Amino acid sequence: MSSNARVKPGQLWGKSKDDLKKQLDELKTELGQLRVQKISGGASSKLTRIHDLRKSIARTLTVINANQRHQLRIFYAKKKYLPLDLRAKQTRAIRRRLSPKDASRVTEKQKKKSTHFPARKYAVKVE
Repeated sequence: MSSNARVKPGQLWGKSKDDLKKQLDELKTELGQLRVQKISGGASSKLTRIHDLRKSIARTLTVINANQRHQLRIFYAKKKYLPLDLRAKQTRAIRRRLSPKDASRVTEKQKKKSTHFPARKYAVKVE
């Protein structure tokens, strides 16, 4: 893993879960070794690699988590309820708003009122 400086996200998407976990472990052990070298006073050229390693670990974790979420979405696709973290975030007000079906509902009393007393139509003369 030491040979190439950075992990390219394009390469990660095609890998299996086990390969990603293995790569993550390698990256973490390498980072640990570099941190030990930093304390013992290693070369500064190696210390700049710590940044790249941390970012590579983050990329790998991002791909792992995205794949996991994708699998969960497939699993819950035909279920009645979605887990909260898979639902659309939106805003609190939007989430609590009535559904279009409920908002369009009319009570029996309102139906009678609108049929017996329809809204008046006025013609305004323009001069």
